[in-house]
Amino acid sequence: MPAAVPFPAYEPHPDVWLLVGLLAAGYWIAVARVGPRLATPGTAVVTPLQVTCFTAGLVALLVASDWPVHDLGEGYLFSVHMVQHLVYSIVAAPLLLLGTPTWMARALLRPPALLRSVRFASRFFAATVLFNAVVVFTHVPAVVDAALNNGLVHFAIHALILVSSLIVWMPLASPLPEVPRFQPLVQMLFLFLQAIVPTIPASFLTFGDRPLYRFYEGVPRLYDGVSVLEDMRIAGLVMKIAAGFVLWVIIAIVFFRWYNAEEVGTASRRVPRALDRELMELPHR
Repeated sequence: MPAAVPFPAYEPHPDVWLLVGLLAAGYWIAVARVGPRLATPGTAVVTPLQVTCFTAGLVALLVASDWPVHDLGEGYLFSVHMVQHLVYSIVAAPLLLLGTPTWMARALLRPPALLRSVRFASRFFAATVLFNAVVVFTHVPAVVDAALNNGLVHFAIHALILVSSLIVWMPLASPLPEVPRFQPLVQMLFLFLQAIVPTIPASFLTFGDRPLYRFYEGVPRLYDGVSVLEDMRIAGLVMKIAAGFVLWVIIAIVFFRWYNAEEVGTASRRVPRALDRELMELPHR
């Protein structure tokens, strides 16, 4: 086993700062210059909630891509690398979508071929296949080892995870009526499938009897930290439990919002019927 080493010293990542800064600048320029022309008259160009969500999504991208998460995941622990990918897919992606106004999403998807592709990929079956295909592909040992040994491949894998996650979250957080969100019951079924299927690769990590990724067999261990095999098992638990927990929390939120909406609708239908009965019982003059 490689010798134990101390916690990685701070290392700046200006490429990450530049990319996140460009996304932030593009958002604010679009809101200030383009939004007033494209937003529906009489509506806000962007709401405070949308600004908060988009900012939180950018912060999630920055945290997952910068020191120390980046350094730990790329050079020491596969479990931290797993956390990095999960932040991209189930934290940053939905927040960025929720922070995107309708006019901005419509402008970004203006090319008809691009809009048709996103509409198709956001359908129930296509989105389910896409999500799980990306999960499986990005955990193939050859792909992981290639990404960790080549910066360009690594960036491409992260871009694939983020872009595919944005498409997969469209059925739940789409800002566009042209790409409609699923009905609540369908949303819950969709999320349930996304929570169940990834347990398959997670099981290979959790219950494997040997390390799957050659790259992590040669990296230094932190202090007297976990072994390569233990690190892999922790990564499997993170994928299975932490990701599943987040998705189940969202399922619960969707359920209670749907239930409350149904209750409000039922109550609103009861009021006119009650008034009708009272009016009918009034004495005729």
